[in-house]
Amino acid sequence: QSVSSKQRVTGLDFIPGLHPLLSLSKMDQTLAIYQQILASLPSRNVIQISNDLENLQDLLHLLAASKSCPLPQVRALESLESLGVVLEASLYSTEVVALSRLQGSLQDMLRQLDLSPGC
Repeated sequence: QSVSSKQRVTGLDFIPGLHPLLSLSKMDQTLAIYQQILASLPSRNVIQISNDLENLQDLLHLLAASKSCPLPQVRALESLESLGVVLEASLYSTEVVALSRLQGSLQDMLRQLDLSPGC
């Protein structure tokens, strides 16, 4: 059975959803959040996804630098401090929702990059 990314699962509000308008800094922040979430998941299946996100984030930084966009340093979010508790309560749901929302966020980013987003 699959869990819809639109379904509300208690405690998973910190996982970014879809954003119609994304700036380069918002994309960077979103990727950093997903990096933190994926690093917390015990599944080995997300290692390559995490590596790909890191590479994507590096490319995003290069794009921002080429547009003279300073990207703020991304810090660990307080909302992720409760991630361990959420993982204990609903590991499968957390992984499914995170990966599903990540897919949607990446599609949003792709559309925004085609429109040449601002800083």
